[in-house]
Amino acid sequence: MERIDLLDKKILSILSKNARIPFKDVAAQCNVSRAAIHQRVQHLIEDGVITGSGFDVNPKSLGYSTCTYVGINLERGNMYRDVVDRLQHIPEVVECHFTTGPYTMLAKLYAKDNEQLMDLLNNQLQSIPGVVATETLISLEQSIKREISVETLNDK
Repeated sequence: MERIDLLDKKILSILSKNARIPFKDVAAQCNVSRAAIHQRVQHLIEDGVITGSGFDVNPKSLGYSTCTYVGINLERGNMYRDVVDRLQHIPEVVECHFTTGPYTMLAKLYAKDNEQLMDLLNNQLQSIPGVVATETLISLEQSIKREISVETLNDK
């Protein structure tokens, strides 16, 4: 990955606030050509700095009212990949992390109601070979959701 310069940081800052902004507007804010913005963004994508662009869909608008984090303990840590493969087939699981601390893994999932949550936990997650225990934490409210701030990058 190449070094990120001041122009890249400015582009990232603008795009992280509004990914749908036209490149001509980004170019105007950066005082460079639209072609320069296009090239920079392409390089940032190729270098893995920008890893996606898309729309966030509000799960509640689809009927998913419960956001849950599930700490998962495995029989053996090396079973992680097999468990991830199984979790991939559960559409309500939207994130999964291999962690340190009290859990082997931490998964984020959405459920439409408590009945579905109980089914997800008892009949799907806990039935995966290697899963020995789960602990469920229900999110009552999401207070902060953001990307890492580009403005805090140190220039070296």
